[in-house]
Amino acid sequence: MQTFSFDPVEMPPAAATLREEAREFLKEHNASRKPLDRAQSWSGADPEFSRKMGAQGWIGMVWPKKYGGQERTSFERYVMLEEMLVAGAPVGAHWIADRQSGPLLLNFGTEEQRQKYLPPVTRGEMFYCIGMSEPDSGSDLASVRTKATKVDGGYLINGRKIWTSNADKAHTMIALFRTRTNEQNRHDGLSQFVVDLRDSNGNDLKEKNGIFVRPISSMLGEKHFNEVTFEDAFLPDTALVGSEHNGWSQVMAELAFERSGPERYLSSIQLVIQMIKALKDSPSPQGYTAIGRLVAHLVTLRQMSVSVAGKLNAGEDPALEGSIVKDLGAIFEQEIPTIAQQIFSVEPTLGDGSDLEQVLGFLIQNSVSYSLRGGTREILRGIIARGLGLR
Repeated sequence: MQTFSFDPVEMPPAAATLREEAREFLKEHNASRKPLDRAQSWSGADPEFSRKMGAQGWIGMVWPKKYGGQERTSFERYVMLEEMLVAGAPVGAHWIADRQSGPLLLNFGTEEQRQKYLPPVTRGEMFYCIGMSEPDSGSDLASVRTKATKVDGGYLINGRKIWTSNADKAHTMIALFRTRTNEQNRHDGLSQFVVDLRDSNGNDLKEKNGIFVRPISSMLGEKHFNEVTFEDAFLPDTALVGSEHNGWSQVMAELAFERSGPERYLSSIQLVIQMIKALKDSPSPQGYTAIGRLVAHLVTLRQMSVSVAGKLNAGEDPALEGSIVKDLGAIFEQEIPTIAQQIFSVEPTLGDGSDLEQVLGFLIQNSVSYSLRGGTREILRGIIARGLGLR
């Protein structure tokens, strides 16, 4: 049985300096974005913005310098993420690579993989997607069925991945495939692979080499979700990440990065900002009380999340704490649109209306996914219960 802890930590002075640098950068490169665009949070992508961040050394900040990183602390990276999210900056293009794919390759990849795949990320020139969920599997990763069959010199891949964000634009995918079947242990026999979706010259390989990408429209008409089908797609032996059949433990380590960051409680922050602005014009005791409660919850979640950053900085495994932050953060983010509707007599809109109405309209439809992405609420609570010895 595990116990969990959220010990208080103190940000180093370098983090405060970096925060001011980030704010100055955002004044120059993000000031013209409208509130509705900012509400896209870390799903909003702008490759040119990512390249500008790369030029500042702000992608892969904690990675070794020999791979293009800056060897900064996890706290400095955390501050950078906070500033980008609160400003609604379009960081989505490089987000996955910076948050989890890069650390995965640092922890489990070969030196050849690190040299090939990490420096372009730090320059803001290579974008990643994650091939985990499958039809009829969802967050139950142990039920993954897409097969990687060993052949001479590599593997043949057959199966489908679904809800793969930005697979249509990504250069590279980190995918979880089944390399053998063990009826007594579903966690056994899973392996991770790095899949090139573009060649060394930047030419798109999708629709070629047995890899087919199809967009999935969301309720908002967006098409950043995709279905990826593999039909005898060949991957060389060098595409294997880490040890064959050891993908489950690698994925669990990877998800600790995905589930604990400030994006897990700041995805709806633009609506809070618009609520505060609206209260300036139409003050009400009910509104002040609601904002006070939201800020109190926000501060608490931030302290928990920063504590996880401290564990990562110390080289600890905060998988349990990360799951707790992700679960509580999704609850917080999803309740904000409901609170906004209770306080203000406005109708949510899409495409017209006030900034408050448009941001509210976007988040009412978008926030339903917050308890699905990165692990469903049911899966997370199962992980937490198991970690505490309750099941």
